[in-house]
Formats: sequence, structure tokens, C-alpha cells
Amino acid sequence: MSALIAGAGLDAPIAWRGGLPITRRRYLADVQALAARLPDDGAMLNLSGDRYRFAVGLGAAMLRGQPNLMPPNHQRETVARLLNLFPRAYALVDRHETEVDLPCVAYADALDADHVQAAPTLPRAALAAHVLTSGSTGLPVPHAKLWGPLVDCTVAGAQRLADHLGLPDLTGLSLVATVPPQHMYGFESTVLIALLGGAAFDADRPFYPADIAAALARLPRPRMLVTTPFHLRMLLDAGIALPQVDLVLSATAPLSPQLAARAEAALQGQLVEIYGCTEAGQVATRRTTDGPEWLAYDGLSLSGDGERTQVQGGHVIAPTPLADILDVLSPTRFRLLGRSNDLINIAGKRNSLAHLNFHLNTTPGVEDGAFWLPADEVDGAVTRLVAFVVAPTLSPAQVHEAVLASLRPRVDPVFLPRRIVAVPALPREPSTGKLPAIAFGEWARQTLAAR
Repeated sequence: MSALIAGAGLDAPIAWRGGLPITRRRYLADVQALAARLPDDGAMLNLSGDRYRFAVGLGAAMLRGQPNLMPPNHQRETVARLLNLFPRAYALVDRHETEVDLPCVAYADALDADHVQAAPTLPRAALAAHVLTSGSTGLPVPHAKLWGPLVDCTVAGAQRLADHLGLPDLTGLSLVATVPPQHMYGFESTVLIALLGGAAFDADRPFYPADIAAALARLPRPRMLVTTPFHLRMLLDAGIALPQVDLVLSATAPLSPQLAARAEAALQGQLVEIYGCTEAGQVATRRTTDGPEWLAYDGLSLSGDGERTQVQGGHVIAPTPLADILDVLSPTRFRLLGRSNDLINIAGKRNSLAHLNFHLNTTPGVEDGAFWLPADEVDGAVTRLVAFVVAPTLSPAQVHEAVLASLRPRVDPVFLPRRIVAVPALPREPSTGKLPAIAFGEWARQTLAAR
């Protein structure tokens, strides 16, 4: 059995709203009140836009023995497909008015919290969540997450973050996040780190730079910003005054050392990246400005190499293959070379799109950029790459010259882009900053056709 919350006393904050604390005792009262209103059976699709309410929904569903559903998005088509897998699914919403085609439960707070004296415990074998990813067919593929391994992963992650901060634990850490709690990264690094690690999160999810700065400023130190490279670059490029942040956490895409150094200088704190995957959860961290090596969480061990690397131990119960190409230096240290599913082959030579994008985004003047390999365009027998670049301070000719000058010393000539297209912005998902492959490909074809 493992407690629903741990790491701090019941009168310590678990969340902040508008600069005011919400105690862990209050959280448990809200969990119990919501659990009493849930259906007797089913699976919860938590649509709350409020991070605290999401956390309450998570706890309430688990108290009723129900899993949380975490699909890649909440589009109508995705929700319809969820019903094929979970016919008794229902949605937790902030209010009854919603467009989702599911039975809905509207959130409501408890009346009082004085009766709460202890945190409930849950079986470690309890099914906490189904994290759903899009398979090659586009259909959601569920990955079951048990409570015990989630607890172990969170405890290991909390200790690693405390080590980076030079603290014994995360009690008293305040965090602001630009990523949603429905995403695995946001789920682990904001909601679970507060429930089980003693930290407290801001209930909002600020997007605009001024809102992020304001959210950070109203919270006590030590402070942590949980974000992505996309959101971080927007924040730094805004040119606004930023409060001191003791730790910046980044994930979802590799971060360039240049952007990491900018962030550390502007926010006056360490920047740490997290490496993980849906199947294994969080696996390792690195301080980007210290170098390219990642250090696995305590208890985890890597074996194999390249495209056949796997991890086990700690919270990873069985050996689990990693969907990335790793240079394994020891059982606990590695370098990340790219994703297995973004490997490309041109003229018999292989490279990773992530690796190429990394170099593209170190080009002076480039604010954002991504390579695209057309599947239907051929120059003789060789398909050539296209680079889409956001560089508002450069002319198209300057973009072309700057990108090639940056890439030539570091990239094999066959991977130099045939076309370099300056665009106002890339079609990134607002919540995570990712470029979904199918949507990006369609956008790329339409952009090129329009030119």
C-alpha cells in the first residue's frame, strides 16, 4: 500500500491559486467529496483546465478504483475512439456545458476539511491511469500505469530534483508549469511531484510570457518552472523582467546548450532536462550546460546500445526497450543520439531528424526550425530535405546563407536542405510545443504548394 499524498504535513500547501495556498488537508477533503459523486463504475477522462482540479479528479477516481484516461488530445474523433476501448468512460469537466460526447460530472469543492486526519492508502497494484498514444494506425494505444511504479518513479525523480537544488527534499518547493497535467510530462513533474514529493504547484497554466513571469513572482522560493523548449524560447525572447527561478525543468524535445545557457542567465537558476518515455516513465536527467551526458535515476540500469537499448530496475519492473538511439557509456550514463522513429536514410546514409533539428536551431538568428523529408518528391533517385525556419530578423536570403553556414561544418552534405523556407511560425501544439508528424507533414505540403 502507498499513501495518496506524502512528503509534507497535511497543513502544508499542495497547490497555490492566485498566490493563496491550498492545503493538503483541503485537497483530501475535495478528493473525498468528488469521489462520492462519481459513477459506480467507469474510467475518467479529466478535462479540467485547472491543475488543482485535475489532481482532485485523479485522487477521486483512484479512491473509487477507476483509472484516469490520458489520450494525446481531446479532439472529438479521439474521444469517440476512446469509447471503443472504454465503453463506460465519462468526463470530469469544470462545468456542465461541454462539447465532448461523454457522460459528464461537473467539479465541485468540498464544504469543509476539518474532518480529514490522514491520507488514504492505495494498493500498489491499483491501476492509476491509461496513457494513450497514437499507434501507426492512428488508433489510441493504452499503456497501463500502476500506482506502485508511479510512486517509485516520482520519489526517485523528486530526490534527483532535490539533489540538483542542493536540498534534502522538495518540501516547500513552489512550481509553475506551462505544460498541461493531462500530458505525461506534466502529470509526473507537476501533479505527482506535489502529491508525493512535498512540492506545491500553481493551479493555473500560464501561456503568455507576462503571465508566466507573474505566476512565478507571486510564489515563494524556492521556485521551479516546468516547461518545454518551445515555451522557454518564447519566454526568453519576450524581453520582459523575470523573477529568479531556482530550477528550470524542460522536456518533450532536446534543448540546445545555447538556449539552456540563456535560460540560466535570465532566470538565475539551473536548467535540468528530463529524459523519459511513455512505456518506462521518467528515466534520467542532465544539466544541459554541463554537457551531453544523461544520468539515470537511482535503481535504473541501461543495457544494450544504439537502437536496441533497454532499461530496467527501480520503477521499471520488466526490461523495457527505449524508442531512441542511445550511446550507452555505462549502466547509468548515456548520450541521446535521436529517436528510432525519426531516422532517415538519404543516399545510403542515416541520420536523425532530432539531431538535424538540434543543429538547425543553433543557427544565429533562428528562433525556431524543423526539417521535413518529403515522401513524394525525388531528385533523380535521392529525396532531399526541406528546412522550415522562423527567423524574423533575417531576410530570406540571409536565412538561406546563415542556415547553410551553420550546418555545413557539422552535417554531411547529403543532409543539407535543398530548400530553406522562411515562415512566420511552425504549427506546434500550444500545450507541449511538439510538432505532430502527420499534421506537420500536411502543413509542410500546403506551405510549399502555396509558394
